[in-house]
Amino acid sequence: MADNTPRLLTVAVTSRALFDMEQSHVLYETQGVDAYASYQREHEDDPLPPGVAFPVVRKLLALNAGAPGDEPRVEVILLSRNSADTGLRIFNSIQHHGLGIVRATFTSGEPTWPYVKPFGANLFLSANPDSVRLALQNGIAAATILPQQAQNDDAHPRQLRIAFDGDAVIFGDEGERYGREHGVEAFGRYEQENAHSPLSGGPFKGFLSALHQLQQAFPAGNDAPIRTALVTARSAPAHERVIRTLRDWGVRLDEALFLGGRHKGPFLEAFGADIFFDDSRHNIDSARQHVAAGHVPHGVANAGPDESRIGAA
Repeated sequence: MADNTPRLLTVAVTSRALFDMEQSHVLYETQGVDAYASYQREHEDDPLPPGVAFPVVRKLLALNAGAPGDEPRVEVILLSRNSADTGLRIFNSIQHHGLGIVRATFTSGEPTWPYVKPFGANLFLSANPDSVRLALQNGIAAATILPQQAQNDDAHPRQLRIAFDGDAVIFGDEGERYGREHGVEAFGRYEQENAHSPLSGGPFKGFLSALHQLQQAFPAGNDAPIRTALVTARSAPAHERVIRTLRDWGVRLDEALFLGGRHKGPFLEAFGADIFFDDSRHNIDSARQHVAAGHVPHGVANAGPDESRIGAA
């Protein structure tokens, strides 16, 4: 594989997001690094079970089918706070599950997020909320992968389905700030008055653009291997500014759900999302009862202990 061959999409994922390592993580927290290291060496030939991000990673890598082996469309990078020694079990697990992951960084306890940019990754998925916050502060699209409360059946095994919240994720959080300050009705009027003024980009604008470019590599239609959705608490008349913003960016979203404040979980299940990104923990708690969810701790909803929303989502 050429060192700097451009990819249409690159995703960095931590070992705890990719695999279920909670048992050994508890051992690390309760008994320390030496006990953890001994445990991983003793079990290095025992494959780790899939974690929350595993199905998404598997589907991302499947998008390389038909591409030249030295020019994949998608690359997944493994980032881990393990040492290279304890990380052997992780690489053995990657090989056991047949995942095409060849690049990795093992930091022996140091933060992993600084390596996201050098790898050119468009997205960072981690089980560590502090790493995610620091990544976002440094301009990296990042989300904390939270355990699912219920496993959604994979109704679309040959299609990757990704859903996004709007404000503070794809878009900036100025609309949400206005809604919190002035209320729902004033928010609707404000958005209607500014319908022709594009919203600013949020932390996931770049990832959405890269995903859109990846979609262009495949024929459009119901059999396309990627399908995207906007799932937002906005409703009419605040919908128009969103539509015009995406049009101004030249970005396609296959479905748009303007829910007017309804709980998002059942709609995400109906869409069949493999993963959903939202800045509100309230919305994430609803979503993860049905689908895998990534919390994006960005914007006014994460400025303090109160993550409730008014007007936008």
